[in-house]
Amino acid sequence: MVKVTIIGRLSDGMPLAQGPRSHVVHEENNDVLTTYKKQAEFILKEISLRALPSSKMTILVDHHCFNYMVENGICYLTLCESSYPRKLAFHYLQDLQQEFERLDSSLVDRITKPYTFIKLDTIIGNIRKQYVDTRTQANLSKLNAHRQKDLDIATEELSLITERRRRVDMMERMMEAHISTSPIWESKRLEIIALKWTPITILLVVASVLLWTGFILQDDFR
Repeated sequence: MVKVTIIGRLSDGMPLAQGPRSHVVHEENNDVLTTYKKQAEFILKEISLRALPSSKMTILVDHHCFNYMVENGICYLTLCESSYPRKLAFHYLQDLQQEFERLDSSLVDRITKPYTFIKLDTIIGNIRKQYVDTRTQANLSKLNAHRQKDLDIATEELSLITERRRRVDMMERMMEAHISTSPIWESKRLEIIALKWTPITILLVVASVLLWTGFILQDDFR
């Protein structure tokens, strides 16, 4: 079943809405849900940083999987049990997209705090109800439609993504530490060195050229 849903803004990775939590609180430990939510926020941020594909993807974690799709700068992301049909999960995300795009798009840019697009919470809750039972006639029809076509979507383990981010962050910290401990790389220091030594260097080069030219001329007149 669908356990976590987040709609986020891709430009800065800000989550806009998550839907009502009451429908899953009694099914999952609150700490577990908090962990899932943090993982979803991490994935959203990685997409915004272009560390993950900005199209569609399935990310595996424990006995669950995150499915997401990106359209027009908005990311639609959901966490389902691994047994939940992936095709149905993406139908769910497409329904969210269709409803979202009926709203005033200018509202998205006005959001300055996470999870404050309250109107979306209701939309998410209403659409989610349609996908709780995979055996309804509507959902069976979606699963059977174009059955011969499998979803061609990239899949990756969340652990690999987090490890990749850890290494990138570590390299960035090492570079920052190296620059901060090397006074020569300070912009003010470089400016002083350039102002002091550039004219002297030019004079030395010119003097060397003139001296070398003088020697050549003397040899030619002997």
